[in-house]
Amino acid sequence: MAKTNLVIVESPAKAKTIGGYLGPDYKVMASLGHLRDLPKSKLGVDIENGFEPNYQPVKGHEKTIKELRDAAKKSDKVYLATDPDREGEAISWHLKELLELSDDAALRAPFNEITKKVVRESIENPRAIDIDLVNAQQARRILDRIVGYKLSPLLWKKIRRGLSAGRVQSVASRLVTDREDEIRAFISEEYWRLDAELKPDGGEAVFIARFHGKGKKEMRLENEDMVNEVVSAISKEPFTIETVKRVDRRRRPAPPFITSSLQQEASRKLGMTPRRAMSTAQQLYEGVNIDGEGSTGLITYMRTDSLRLSEDALADAGRFIKARYGADYYPGQPTRFKSGAGSQDAHEAIRPSSVELIPDEIKSSLTNDQYRLYKLIWSRFLASQMSEAIYDSMTIDAVSAGYLFRAKNEFIKFSGFMAVYVEGTDGEEEAPDAPLPKLTEGSSAALLGTKREQKFTQPPPRYTEATLIEAMKNSGVGRPSTYAPTVSTIMDREYVIKEGKFLRPTPLGEVVTGLMKDRFSDIVDLKFTARMEETLDSVESGAADWREVLSSFYGGFASSIENAEEALEGERLKVPDELSDETCDVCGRQLVIKSGRFGRFLACPGYPECTFTKPIVVEMPGKCPVCGGKILKRTSKNGYTYYGCENMKVCNFLTWDVPVADNCPECGQTLFKKSGRGSKKPFCVNEKCSLFVP
Repeated sequence: MAKTNLVIVESPAKAKTIGGYLGPDYKVMASLGHLRDLPKSKLGVDIENGFEPNYQPVKGHEKTIKELRDAAKKSDKVYLATDPDREGEAISWHLKELLELSDDAALRAPFNEITKKVVRESIENPRAIDIDLVNAQQARRILDRIVGYKLSPLLWKKIRRGLSAGRVQSVASRLVTDREDEIRAFISEEYWRLDAELKPDGGEAVFIARFHGKGKKEMRLENEDMVNEVVSAISKEPFTIETVKRVDRRRRPAPPFITSSLQQEASRKLGMTPRRAMSTAQQLYEGVNIDGEGSTGLITYMRTDSLRLSEDALADAGRFIKARYGADYYPGQPTRFKSGAGSQDAHEAIRPSSVELIPDEIKSSLTNDQYRLYKLIWSRFLASQMSEAIYDSMTIDAVSAGYLFRAKNEFIKFSGFMAVYVEGTDGEEEAPDAPLPKLTEGSSAALLGTKREQKFTQPPPRYTEATLIEAMKNSGVGRPSTYAPTVSTIMDREYVIKEGKFLRPTPLGEVVTGLMKDRFSDIVDLKFTARMEETLDSVESGAADWREVLSSFYGGFASSIENAEEALEGERLKVPDELSDETCDVCGRQLVIKSGRFGRFLACPGYPECTFTKPIVVEMPGKCPVCGGKILKRTSKNGYTYYGCENMKVCNFLTWDVPVADNCPECGQTLFKKSGRGSKKPFCVNEKCSLFVP
């Protein structure tokens, strides 16, 4: 019987896309992730014997392993085409060991983008497994396993059963906790804004100028007495237009996305959590069934810290921009961006695999999340290669009694890249200033009135998921593949909770972080963690031995564990109750927030005398399709999530389906989607609508 070539990838979606590119001579199968790993029930690392890992087949995957072994025996060649990063390299190495392939028979064929051209080129030019990449992944895996398995029992004994600690997650929790401490310690200071309404002599146009300072020096109005002093002085003397400056201000486009910036922008612009953004990006990378195209990989690999772009992609973008927008919108040559310090530069920046696949033209083939994220990536990449935007910027300085008032205004003369994309911000954007009249230096203006406003300095804002990831990246904590899982983990562990879009530490998180800072300062030290990431990068480059890295870490860590056990002998740290705003329906006490096996809930602090509890409800997007009320997310006593109307006593609407932010284009009612993981298309539940899905 004629043999074929076997290609192994991680996911069925990726297998489908690649299978369509390679044809009948290749059989493409999915491993469904790791098939070999450290055991769950024990440490699984022989520390005394050079940190030797005890890898075992993952339970529940016996059928997949057998099918892959059988297929490998019947194949001429076996191509290991898992993701092009440390994790993907390690999966390929584990597959090689499980399938008992020789070094020569294990052909590594990673794809930075899943397009016909790149897939075929990679298959035609395979390489050997990069053992340095594998060792870097092994070192991280074993390091995190040692920290987790050695620290967690201590937390169980000293705080609460079921807790866990992790090398990177503990640092992320510390960032959130330290920010909360900054907010509590912040002392607000009073200041005032003062605006002058001015009318130029001989003109009708009135403009507003804001107090800037005295003479050329900027000055803050710290109290109302200072405001009164300025107002009194300028009321007695006319204003003179001291300077009028008009310049062209240029604004450069933002670079294409890397992992951290994609997660931040998806949070700001699309309201996506990092986990959801990365899950959707994975779908776009692995392949989506596009009408007329088949299964197509839409973006390059999404775990990257490099701003590098291929020459082919740059040339394609230039041609597309000139054809679609005109020569003025292209700067004449490709724009290249320099990657940040510490970048591994292993992959390109995140970009569309083909700029010709325009988001709006393939929208019908995508889910809403896929479309929105793909459009974000496509637009950002295209804008990064477009001309600068040009603003006409005007500044007027008006002076009276030695006090300087300044008015600013600018408008876009040439949109450039902004015709396609404008980067989001975390703060509230200020309203544009009103247009300014044409004035000449030395002319006079009359004061028509003043407007004063008392303000107070604000503490630093709590982190959002986006800004926490930015802080982790800037501190060198974690790597592109770990940002989203780390943020998800500290919320799943209930060390941090999300209120609106902001992250706040729970009392439990603060107690755990306090213990870590007191007894394991290295583990939660940002610089130490960043140096460890750099050391793992050295393992990847072949400059450091992974066993020596683990050995140098373990000596001090083991001593810290021993010292903490002795110092905390007989002591148990109490986690203070977290008060809610609600009162007990039975006895009137202020309810506290507790955690159980099914998550957080409200409970009476009078237990066992009073056993009243109630679920915490979360308001969801959209409106009840029956009465128009708010839709609330609730959790049953068995831990199941369901959705119901806020008016449950009079409205009978309940569903397991998840309401989404979009409305039906036909009837305008809230759309729903099936619960569970993966990509789900929203549907209409209105039986009278033509788009109703039973």
